[in-house]
Amino acid sequence: MIKAGIIGSTGYAGGELARLLLQRDDVDIIWYGSKSYVDQKYASIYQNMFQIVDDSCLDDKIQALAEEADVIFTATPQGFCSSLMNEDILRKTKIIDLSADYRIRDVAVYEEWYKIKHKSPRYLREAVYGLAEINREKIKAARLIANPGCYPTCSILSIYPLVKEGLINPDTMIIDAKSGTSGAGRGAKVDNLYCEVNENIKAYGVGVHRHTPEIEEQLSYGAGRPVTISFTPHLVPMNRGILITAYGTLTKSVSYEEVKAVYDKYYAHEYFVRVLEKDVVPQTKWVEGSNFVDVNFKIDPRTNRVVMMGSMDNLVKGAAGQAVQNMNLLFGLPENKGLRLIPMFP
Repeated sequence: MIKAGIIGSTGYAGGELARLLLQRDDVDIIWYGSKSYVDQKYASIYQNMFQIVDDSCLDDKIQALAEEADVIFTATPQGFCSSLMNEDILRKTKIIDLSADYRIRDVAVYEEWYKIKHKSPRYLREAVYGLAEINREKIKAARLIANPGCYPTCSILSIYPLVKEGLINPDTMIIDAKSGTSGAGRGAKVDNLYCEVNENIKAYGVGVHRHTPEIEEQLSYGAGRPVTISFTPHLVPMNRGILITAYGTLTKSVSYEEVKAVYDKYYAHEYFVRVLEKDVVPQTKWVEGSNFVDVNFKIDPRTNRVVMMGSMDNLVKGAAGQAVQNMNLLFGLPENKGLRLIPMFP
């Protein structure tokens, strides 16, 4: 039995983690951490947990939790995990951090984009970027996993094969991204009110979105050199889902079959990445509630570009599902254990 603790269990990602882990008979959630709801019944905050979870929320005391838990998920704001991390905690338990604290290796880049000082930069080199489709073997031996962001997960998986194989010039990359409102978290914000979001779509974080350096860093590893992208996210009036449409200039003339062979080379044996059939475009509806990422591409010979597309559920593969996938790898379990979720429809 794996003893798991969730710090930040009352946010959307934390609630999704609880939903996924509670369906398993090999995991025991021993700690529902929440700074805002200490001593309140967890089921009073998430009514869908009524008669399922009897526990009350505990404070976010990660040091105490490390004494009891085999793995700790930190679904917390940026800066929280890094402010508390130490060698004593990492000797006793595994950490899967859903914030951005350990996703970017260069502390100067992290501090520039997130506008906060990193409190434990000594662990940046040790932390493993938790994208299993690229870093599977490193994840298995990790003490500290940096769970990828939602936009980066969908962007990287949609683009990485063509960058890695040199079929596109990565410096020409433009990524148009769209996300449902749950990606902004559960906190009350004027911009996320129903009247602000309903019947509306808008770009935000134009040129300054904090996921930009995360995407650039991971694509740089694939390209073997520094990569610079243009990344623009948009907020759309739906609960869940991310859709990526990316554009890159081809480095040579290629056929559909050649590009499809590249995607198959990387993803033919990946359970959670589905390369769609020709001319079928990814849609958020077909991945909702699942850990799947649907990807596809379209060659545009008129502009010498390829259009790369991807869709996924931002709370599952983009957060909690990916964290559970990483937990499975850490404990030598089948990677899709507890995650064979068929997308919901309608």
